[in-house]
Amino acid sequence: MTDLSASDVIARRLAEAGCRFAFGIPGGEVLALTDALDRAGIAVVLSRHENCAGFMGEGAWHGGAGPAILFATIGPGVANAVNVIANAWQDRVPMIVLTGCVTAADAHTYTHQVFDHVALLAPVTKAAFRVEPGTAAVVVEKALSIAMEGRPGPVVLDFPIDVQREVRPAWPVARAVAAAPTAPAGEALAEARTWIAEAKRPLVIAGLDAVVQGAEGVVADFCRAHHAPLITTYKAKGILPEDDPLSLGAAGLSPVADAELLPLVAEADCVILAGYDPIEMRVGWRDPFAPGQRVIEVAAASNDHFMHQASQSFVADIAAGLVALTVGGGATWPPDLADGVRTRLRAAYSAEAPWGPAAIVDAAEAALPAETVVTVDSGAHRIVFSQVWRARAPRSVLQSSGLCTMGAAVPLAIGRKLAEPDRPVVAFVGDAGVEMFLGELATARDHRLSLPVVVFIDVQLALIELKQRGAQMPEVGVTFGATDFPAVAEALGGAGIWVETREALAEALQAALARDTFSLIAARIGRRDYDGRI
Repeated sequence: MTDLSASDVIARRLAEAGCRFAFGIPGGEVLALTDALDRAGIAVVLSRHENCAGFMGEGAWHGGAGPAILFATIGPGVANAVNVIANAWQDRVPMIVLTGCVTAADAHTYTHQVFDHVALLAPVTKAAFRVEPGTAAVVVEKALSIAMEGRPGPVVLDFPIDVQREVRPAWPVARAVAAAPTAPAGEALAEARTWIAEAKRPLVIAGLDAVVQGAEGVVADFCRAHHAPLITTYKAKGILPEDDPLSLGAAGLSPVADAELLPLVAEADCVILAGYDPIEMRVGWRDPFAPGQRVIEVAAASNDHFMHQASQSFVADIAAGLVALTVGGGATWPPDLADGVRTRLRAAYSAEAPWGPAAIVDAAEAALPAETVVTVDSGAHRIVFSQVWRARAPRSVLQSSGLCTMGAAVPLAIGRKLAEPDRPVVAFVGDAGVEMFLGELATARDHRLSLPVVVFIDVQLALIELKQRGAQMPEVGVTFGATDFPAVAEALGGAGIWVETREALAEALQAALARDTFSLIAARIGRRDYDGRI
């Protein structure tokens, strides 16, 4: 048997785990790792920034390409990646972070670019290991197990250069065994089932953990079995198609939506929290339940956030928990409840208007194929988008929800498109956000990705400007000069077009889907077009 290097052991195990892509920027300290990844059949994708590389990894993971792999070289490469690693931690993304460092001997006398990667990243990861001689096989097994179990998240493997090249004839290790799903039991389960059976106005709130555990179908079945309306967080959009008679749509950051949804939560006589993690929610969702209200929580981890408390809290597999709680029942909600809520919210956001932020979302949804995956950046446009866009399936709307990072939408879209090249993928971004990651448009160009990017143009940080006005503060640091985005797109090897009508946007999207490169579709809106709508 041929001797294997530590890098080969790592790469082969990641490939076996289903990883198809690795994203990052190479440096001298990770060359052995990237070479091994390539030989293991994992496509090494050069990004223009490590932060964007991590979001590409997340996009690919949502597209079925296995746990995300982010690689970063010593010092500034690792520092650039901190944000996206923290995002993966908060948004429950299984991510293996491969970093390079100097040898143990050099670390005592050599300081150029050197700091402690493990110490820096430990607070925003599930685990962070420095790989020691002889440990590559066990460490990668631990990393995959930790990254995927319970609430998924990032795990760092910091590799000294000499350890990456260590060669051994054998690397024995025991494979991790996945824990069996747990379900509620005992007297608490019996009481919870009684509450559900007695409920006349049951309501389900589903969140990110239901999606990452693959429990979407069980959540939908539970809602239908109990005739229970469903509210989702932004990242759980599409658990029920958002035109379903039981779908109340999404909640998260919009007081406009809260005004419709929170009264229904208060009216419910039994609230079931299905993988609901309030890390995605604004402050209005702190303590939304009345004293004595029956609230049953099925969570992936114990409640240590204290955004709310439940009457019954089960730490369990989300699907197994809901199956155990299913008893059926006869809800008495009005049959047109969800339809009425959706109609009023569309009017509140001006979705039927000739033009504006919500009209852009509405027109795009009408023009795009039903199977389209969309990504949306952080900002005022994201709040409108997340409420107006009617998701048809889970994982069809990608965004940064826990950390709310700007600059995420285009790299998320690139990763998803690489993983599913035949599926339409469209990114929606603000003008400030697109200027954060212009370089990644070149990544889309280099991979010949058919990727429409719709840009909301209002030459301001609209959400922050709105907050300044609300606090009667002067406008400071929220406006910037106008960029000719179509010209930038052409210079970078893509296509660009200005649009100011629904019809022009629909035409531009259809043309963009037919190209083998990216398209920047610049949609002008007014500076106060978000007022009253977010």
